[in-house]
Amino acid sequence: METKTQSAWRRYASLYAELWKNSVVREMQFKANFLLWIVVELLWFALQLAFMSVVYSHTESIAGWTRWQVVLLVGCSNLIQQLFTAFFLTNLMEISEHIRTGRLDFMLLLPVNTRFLVSLRKVDLGAFANAAAAGAVVVYALHRLAHVPTVAEILGFGAMALAGLSVHYSLMFLLSTVAFYTVRAQGIVFGYYNLFNIARIPDGAFPPGTFRRVFTFVLPMILVANIPTRALLGTMASPLPMALLAGIALVLFAASEWFWRRALTRYAGASS
Repeated sequence: METKTQSAWRRYASLYAELWKNSVVREMQFKANFLLWIVVELLWFALQLAFMSVVYSHTESIAGWTRWQVVLLVGCSNLIQQLFTAFFLTNLMEISEHIRTGRLDFMLLLPVNTRFLVSLRKVDLGAFANAAAAGAVVVYALHRLAHVPTVAEILGFGAMALAGLSVHYSLMFLLSTVAFYTVRAQGIVFGYYNLFNIARIPDGAFPPGTFRRVFTFVLPMILVANIPTRALLGTMASPLPMALLAGIALVLFAASEWFWRRALTRYAGASS
């Protein structure tokens, strides 16, 4: 006999499948834009790799990271970022418009969790192509490093990549929810998205101080790609950094949920 939990999971899976279908139809209506955006993102990724090649033409290592270790870091960072873009970015950037135009009123009336709907309503299919390119770079960098990850390292990487993805989602969701108080929050959201570039820098390159503490514990950009990369390479001396990233991910998700519920209590609809 099917339990209520199983029934709910099946219902949400079916709903998400329909949202995917709608996303495919929407993307195929603008094929040129779909392909152009993939090309632009791939060119940007290639420029990042070219920049690293220029830097390493003058040095052997940066903060103990060799050239191909940094290429691996850039690949892992871009993989996590593109997966975030695929599932969440468009949706989170539209939250302030839902509030301003009153579309949120309609969503709140639907018999479905509103956070689920505003977070996953659209899927950016082009980002999956870019994520695949990033995955290819990760595999090639591992080949150049002559490192074959163990099953434990692959599982550790997968868990830490999901934790990094959760950190990005929770922080941007929390910042998007500020729109309940300011009506528009695109500037804040775009500002956070630009911080993604910090994730591509080796953690050892940051000197101890306020900057490093902020981007480790408040906006953990230093952790979201460095720890998954180290997990894949098997270079962490202890599991504490992995536990730190997982703990931060849980705390940020709980904080974003609390802030979302609190913000909803002051929402009076578009007519207000």
